[in-house]
Amino acid sequence: MAQPEQTTWFATLSDVQENRLAGRLNQPDGRFPTLEIEGRQVAAGQVGSYVLIEQHGIRLIGMVLRAWQEEPAGGDRRGLLEMIPLGELDDQGDFQRGVVRYPTPGARIHAVRRTEVDALFRKFRATGFELGFLPSLPSVDVCLDPSTLFGRHLAVLGQSGSGKSWSIASMLQRTVEIMPDAHIILLDLHGEYVWTDDQGVRHSAFGDGSYRYLDARQLEIPYWLLTYGELVDLLIDRSDEKASTQMAFLREVLLALRRKGNPQMKAERITIDSPVYFSLAELFHQFKRANEQVTDFGKVKGPLHGQFDEFLIKLQARFNDVRYDFLFRPKRRRSSDSLVDLLRDFVGLHKPSRQITVIDFSPVPFDVRPTVTAQIGRLAFEFNYWNPRSREFPILLVCEEAHSYIPRGSGGQYADTRRSMERIAKEGRKYGVGLVVVSQRPHELSETVLAQCGNFICLRVTNPDDQQYLRELVPDSEGGLVNILSTLGRGEALALGEAVPIPTRFQFYPPDPAPNSSDIDFYGHWQGGGEELDVNAIVDAWWRQHRS
Repeated sequence: MAQPEQTTWFATLSDVQENRLAGRLNQPDGRFPTLEIEGRQVAAGQVGSYVLIEQHGIRLIGMVLRAWQEEPAGGDRRGLLEMIPLGELDDQGDFQRGVVRYPTPGARIHAVRRTEVDALFRKFRATGFELGFLPSLPSVDVCLDPSTLFGRHLAVLGQSGSGKSWSIASMLQRTVEIMPDAHIILLDLHGEYVWTDDQGVRHSAFGDGSYRYLDARQLEIPYWLLTYGELVDLLIDRSDEKASTQMAFLREVLLALRRKGNPQMKAERITIDSPVYFSLAELFHQFKRANEQVTDFGKVKGPLHGQFDEFLIKLQARFNDVRYDFLFRPKRRRSSDSLVDLLRDFVGLHKPSRQITVIDFSPVPFDVRPTVTAQIGRLAFEFNYWNPRSREFPILLVCEEAHSYIPRGSGGQYADTRRSMERIAKEGRKYGVGLVVVSQRPHELSETVLAQCGNFICLRVTNPDDQQYLRELVPDSEGGLVNILSTLGRGEALALGEAVPIPTRFQFYPPDPAPNSSDIDFYGHWQGGGEELDVNAIVDAWWRQHRS
């Protein structure tokens, strides 16, 4: 690395405005000089690089936001940089977030040296949670605090092709490497983390001993786990003028059937939402009898006659829809006792235990996913809510493509999922349930979930609406950093939040093995002519609603 006196590449601080700093190069011609750092020639003022500002005992760390040249009329050309102040180095060289004492014009500004960068990440080095490196100093590892990263919730945001799946795979590989008792549930919407090739061989982005694969349909979350509210959303049209009658009768019948189906339990301990078995066929028949009830030898209609026509039609339609077989026709979960096995399956406690449970949603039709994801979110929360050792058994739920089932707004078919995930976002930290939401459209993701995220790993984002939305989410002092996002390369990210000592632009380490998320080679496949397709198999899969 160059000696300290050689790293001064511009020497005057021209102003302090809106919590940003502007520096002017001391080169006579305004050119941006290069520095030799660790044997590499590095251009001064790289966007996203750090600077050290010194004046009268003040040692301020800033980040470069942009660099440009000006040539005033009749004056010398000037090289200018805009920076954002991030924090100060104390007398011991330790970094403290926030700025108490601002420098004044005339302060000297230097390129940050290796020793100062090490001071930034010093307190997190002991965890060994190294996710990447600084592009400007490749020998410097970027360490984050995993407890804060996952416990305060994390949003991984970036447009399609920016490297989200690549980065998630890299992060989870490092997680299971240094934390052998991790408990991670990954919702894999497109089969990117576990997949089968054309020869039928299964591949994974994780080591064979670290993950457990579950087809979302085979996880078999039975109907009797649904709460009263979820059954209402699934079976009753709230716009129906008879909806209030249907809801009242459902409440009465559901409680009675839950108690009837579990005589070994004390009836007073079973509530309308208890996760215990009840007969769906009996539920249907009770509604049917009430709907057809007549008295006085068929001359007088019962008080509920004809009130449940819509309910019965909807329940029958759901029951006959093969896509809902995992819910309404359970093969293994036919008693309350089977809940224990389901939860063991869910969190990877079956012997041998696994750190990651990959739940594959790729075979599940789009319009069925809301029901499944809602149940997975609720299972994750309820498991640790009732776990007396929840603080010793933290669970992490990773939601890929989260905007597709945790959208903004209220109501709609995703209301249950949004409610489940928002509950984790708001209350999960108290019970050891962490949330990672991964999205290419942050503007479409639940504002409640994003507002509760204490950490952001932002990859390339070029959409103006998404950039503006991110500015409103991050602290005011860091809003200007969002401008950097459009310049990031694949797998390059800007980390913001409580888990990182300072806003950091870094490059993720490549995952090994990589997920199955690479772009399709249009040129290569179209150039080669291709093979004959079995269209009959395509139609058959469509009919059966089953992807291979």
